[in-house]
Amino acid sequence: MFIFIIYVSLFIAIYLIWGKLVEVKRANTGFTARKVVTFGDATAVTANRAASVFSVLSIFFIWAAFTGSSLSPIHVPGPFVGNTSFEYTAMNSAGESDNAKVQILVHTIKEEPTAPAIDVANDTSFAKDDSLTMVKWRTKIINIKRNDEGGNEDGYTITHVDGQPLSANQTVSVEDGEVKLTARGSLSFTPSKGWQMEPIWLPAPESVVSRFVEILYDGYQNNSLMENLGYSLYRVLMGFFFGALVGIPLGFAMGLSSWVRGWFDPIVEFMRPVPPLALIPLVIIWFGIHEQAKIILLFLAALWIMAIGARSGVSGVKISKVHAAYSLGASKWIILSRVIFPNALPDIFTAARVAMGVCWGTVVAAELVAAEKGAGQMIMVASKFQLTDIVMMGIILIGVIGYGIDILMRMTENFLVPWKGK
Repeated sequence: MFIFIIYVSLFIAIYLIWGKLVEVKRANTGFTARKVVTFGDATAVTANRAASVFSVLSIFFIWAAFTGSSLSPIHVPGPFVGNTSFEYTAMNSAGESDNAKVQILVHTIKEEPTAPAIDVANDTSFAKDDSLTMVKWRTKIINIKRNDEGGNEDGYTITHVDGQPLSANQTVSVEDGEVKLTARGSLSFTPSKGWQMEPIWLPAPESVVSRFVEILYDGYQNNSLMENLGYSLYRVLMGFFFGALVGIPLGFAMGLSSWVRGWFDPIVEFMRPVPPLALIPLVIIWFGIHEQAKIILLFLAALWIMAIGARSGVSGVKISKVHAAYSLGASKWIILSRVIFPNALPDIFTAARVAMGVCWGTVVAAELVAAEKGAGQMIMVASKFQLTDIVMMGIILIGVIGYGIDILMRMTENFLVPWKGK
């Protein structure tokens, strides 16, 4: 929630600053600038590339700041590292009270320091000072009973920590962390974790980049990175191709024939809300876990979307255009190829972009279940060994490739359908 608030704050701040610096100085040139009304006009809205750059940089800044990355000069408070201590009060079986201090050295996981030195030779009290080392972000049990004289006798208990009363399973705050009295009478210390994310949950950007370079050259699990990504891309393209090959003619038929629409409409509308992932068990039972099964699953993911997009495109053709073509002597084939198909292309491309996104997400999930190669298989294996940097790398690559595919489809749409929105 806090990260979301930071992101929204950055968006508002950059928007206001950019508006002051640039938008007020924008020259009144171009067709859009000469329009009297732009709000609500879709043709007057184009993506601000500066906003896109700032958006990516903001996400990267938040990521770096919350992981202690060396790439960011600003960091949120991190976990405590260094020397700290707290004092506890113990009561023995005779009802006597005594105080002792626990000294703790919190260090990083790569260090192996020695525990702080304590003077035990001149300590005549039954509560003995103790010292230990521990890794940041972790919790460590301090066996006070074993350390103190008479600690294992009945009636021995710890009553206070830094002057704060303490009972079983209760936690109190001390300097640089928290202390909890366990049900067995021992103390556990957790150093302050700060706001930064532990690498096992979210690694720093440079860790992900270094892992990417390593896998790019050496591969992972006997498969190269390009091989894993290539298999995923091949499955998506094949499934999408066959889905479009069947779905577009089916959608056109449903838009042009009441009988075909009545026949297939219940099937399409029934299958449309069914998530492709729900079909994975059935596809595995019917077709096994080989390439054929994955392509069929992606075919089913794309089929219904493409059919609905084509049907919507046909239904959206203005009847006046059809009447005009008939009045000029056009045949049904001419009507289909020169009027209906060009007017339906914008809806078909929109459906294609949606279907490609669904297929790309589905193939990763399918590879998580059963695959020897692929981006999803790489992520699944890495997650079993808690290699979060590989998981993050795979997620980023999947997003980048998906975004690249969408950009290519936009460019293709702009080239093949220049009349969209006009």
